[in-house]
Amino acid sequence: MTLNLISCDSPRPDKRAIAKCIAEISLNANASLSQELTEILLEGDAVDIEVDDKNSGSALRALRKLDIDYEIAE
Repeated sequence: MTLNLISCDSPRPDKRAIAKCIAEISLNANASLSQELTEILLEGDAVDIEVDDKNSGSALRALRKLDIDYEIAE
């Protein structure tokens, strides 16, 4: 499943927690890439990530907990 991470609405986003979350839920993101994607997301640009279908429920909960707006692309 592809997720489009649109924005982070948290007043004080935790960059480390967001990067860790992206690294854990994404199929193809390592720590370095997840940090880059976090910076892009917090600058206001959308980011696409691939998530394993069987882990999608927990991935979506983790994103909501971090106040990240997303849409499901596939």
